[in-house]
Amino acid sequence: MKKVLIIEDEKDLAELLAFNLEKEGYDAHCVHDGKTGLERAAAELPDLILLDLMLPGLLGTEVCKALRKEPRTAQIPIIMITAKGDEIDRVVGFEVGADDYIVKPFSMREVLLRVKSVMRRFEHSAPPPELLKIGDIVIDQQRHRVVSAGNEIELTSTEFKLLMYLAEKKGRVHSREKLLQDVWSYYNVGDTRTVDTHVTRLRGKLGAPGDIIKTVRGFGYKLEE
Repeated sequence: MKKVLIIEDEKDLAELLAFNLEKEGYDAHCVHDGKTGLERAAAELPDLILLDLMLPGLLGTEVCKALRKEPRTAQIPIIMITAKGDEIDRVVGFEVGADDYIVKPFSMREVLLRVKSVMRRFEHSAPPPELLKIGDIVIDQQRHRVVSAGNEIELTSTEFKLLMYLAEKKGRVHSREKLLQDVWSYYNVGDTRTVDTHVTRLRGKLGAPGDIIKTVRGFGYKLEE
């Protein structure tokens, strides 16, 4: 069952969208503000997002940009829903990464057709490359295997997610709080020492090639060849 996340502040409309999507066999969930929508998308990784443009707190454009910047959510199809119909608004929606655009008022039939069309397009898109090579480390994304300096090593699922996250964003510095949010999906950030512990274990398992994971004193970590 395909999961659809509806980020829409008009509760009656959100529930109506969810009802019609569920009748078509989708697993639909609603949230009513941008910040919560962004958190739910990162935590649940839905198959498609219906995203309102005018949201309280965090606008739909900002939510869309944030989703596109993160590797785990960058490929999720997004259909922008808005009361604005001017060409400039449609252009802005596409510029920040929306895959389709629906203007209120709309028919539920149109929404369902757009959802099916966008999902079909993404199902036939090219899969990501299976092997990611950084220095003497080779990551097999499909099989969750890592080879370091010619030796296959065993990582926990969290260690693998942490390595993938750093590798896909190599060169960028990540705070401990940001890593807790994006790798562990912790949004009420507390003790960040768990990040330090996992980085230390990961470096130890990788051996000498693990030195590419650099500590940025007083802030966090980055992966740098």
